[in-house]
Amino acid sequence: MNTQDVLDVFKQAGALLEGHFILSSGRRSPVFLQKAFVFKNPVLTEKLCAALADKLKATLPEMPDIIVAPAMGGVIPGYEMARQLGLESIFVERENNEFTFRRGFTLEKGAKVLMVEDIISTGLSSRECITAINATGAKVIAGACLFDRSGGEADIGVPLVSLACKVFPSYLPDELPPELAKLPAIKPGSRGLK
Repeated sequence: MNTQDVLDVFKQAGALLEGHFILSSGRRSPVFLQKAFVFKNPVLTEKLCAALADKLKATLPEMPDIIVAPAMGGVIPGYEMARQLGLESIFVERENNEFTFRRGFTLEKGAKVLMVEDIISTGLSSRECITAINATGAKVIAGACLFDRSGGEADIGVPLVSLACKVFPSYLPDELPPELAKLPAIKPGSRGLK
């Protein structure tokens, strides 16, 4: 499955949106990947995660012991990736604006972890998730995502395997091109930035 195939799945789900969007990073973009529209369809989610699992099996020198995902966006792909790989999946949640393990979730010291995200733009959430994992003494062997919006530029501190990789334009709020500035900004993500 290549990037165009993944974009076709997003189009099929009505998840490839055009307009003026405020990304979780605070940057602005004329394109938004509304992954929740994909994740509400188990068949499409399975299709993407099965392809990513196959890519991981062919790429990683060692397989993980467990999947950890950042809530909220990584929970569904993290679970489905764990199902595809025959592993357990847990997640971190924000508490006092930092990712932490809750609900009794723990990691064994030295456990090999695959951090699974939905979409990576700057890699901030991934890095924060990895920091929480490292604090347990577990070892993050790699990160994985369905879509890398950075075009491979996001540094998450560990190798990153993405199913699709494409740069969509994004801008700082005070550097918007005129055609984007005249559209109302919409914040469809979950972080609550303005």
